[in-house]
Amino acid sequence: MVKFKVNGQSVAFDGDGSTPLLWYLRDNLKLTGTKFGCGIGSCGACTVHLDGKAARSCSLPVSALAGRQINTIESLATDGQLSPVQQAWIEHDVPQCGYCQAGQIMAVTDFLKSNPNPSDADIDTKLSNLCRCGTYTRMRTAIHHAAKLQRKAGGAA
Repeated sequence: MVKFKVNGQSVAFDGDGSTPLLWYLRDNLKLTGTKFGCGIGSCGACTVHLDGKAARSCSLPVSALAGRQINTIESLATDGQLSPVQQAWIEHDVPQCGYCQAGQIMAVTDFLKSNPNPSDADIDTKLSNLCRCGTYTRMRTAIHHAAKLQRKAGGAA
């Protein structure tokens, strides 16, 4: 039995410990915002926060989660208020197909914690999630806007 928290709620998993977190989230908890992309941790569609840091859930076995905190895209908005990154994504019309966007938003949310005023070079070199539609220019614009929103709000992620 592996006990951990997902979006602030205690959960317990009593199954094959090698099960990837992605499938536990989607199949057991019905948190379908986290997407399957590649299955090998390369594309980032499955990005969640593990103890506050971006992590690829498709390659993260449930057995490694005892006592840890997982946050998914479903946890970013609070009291009906979108996070600065979510708001910037909407304002700058970032998604095309949208499939990778939950993972992108989770990665950017973590990125902005340590890069509150990123340069284009920071964004290009430190974010590795893939977008098949190629909306990187809109993402970069939205990231700069989200950083500005966070600075105005006093650094809240």
